[in-house]
Amino acid sequence: MPIDTGTAQVVVRADDPTGATLMVNGVPSSFLDLADPSRLEFEYQQQMAALVGALPPGPLRVLHLGAGACGLAMALDAARPGSHQVAVEIDVRLVELVRTWFDLPRPPRLRLRTGDARARLEATGDASTDVVVRDAFDGDRVPPHLCTVEAAAAVGRVLRPGGIYLANCADRPPLPLARREAATLSQVFAHVAIVAEPAVLRGRRYGNVVLAATNTPGLLDAPGVERALRGAPIPARLVVGDALRDFVAGALVLTDGQGAAGDRQVHAVDARPEPGRTSGPSRQ
Repeated sequence: MPIDTGTAQVVVRADDPTGATLMVNGVPSSFLDLADPSRLEFEYQQQMAALVGALPPGPLRVLHLGAGACGLAMALDAARPGSHQVAVEIDVRLVELVRTWFDLPRPPRLRLRTGDARARLEATGDASTDVVVRDAFDGDRVPPHLCTVEAAAAVGRVLRPGGIYLANCADRPPLPLARREAATLSQVFAHVAIVAEPAVLRGRRYGNVVLAATNTPGLLDAPGVERALRGAPIPARLVVGDALRDFVAGALVLTDGQGAAGDRQVHAVDARPEPGRTSGPSRQ
């Protein structure tokens, strides 16, 4: 199906009749279980959900920079009844199709907005959001203006005390992009962590790295987070504290004034996951 930025289609496998994968330009963008909205198939989204689980119980206000089919938003809506979420998508036609194809929660539970994610972020009120999720890609890269220290400062402004920022970075060995993004977040937030599968952290393959940032001590390395990450279908490792400082040592901070240099491009992982592994970027 044509959309503003290419093509979109929904794929349903015969062995998983309630699971639907939204493909954008041939790349897995989102997964939804039509019978179980709490189900997350993409490992990086499972990791994000584990980090959100460290927040106090109750409804949340969440801003998603990148919408796709709103798989993570659906899961959070199921886990946190009463939450209010906004998902920003740059492709107007894709939003129209997603609303038609999927039974998404209605406002105020979930509002879909079209436009540039950075512009929507900067228009969001101070201390109005508990969680900001960045899962936006333009082709095979995160739009550079969403990776900078100025963008991080905008996130910090809109987060409430105790809030958390989660960003999806897909990188290749030796993770130069994740290192620069973590260094950038460290300029704004008091506590920064990364989460990834051990093989990705060891530089053995492409993969997703979840960046997490907050000003709340003890949130990122809460015992429940590490247990959830270790107990995931594909276990992941949390890098925080001194290990995170070692990880970012020497990495340069990203700023709006640098222009779209090649080392600022965030490449999406291969659209053909390994058997038993699902991973894909969302749209801006």
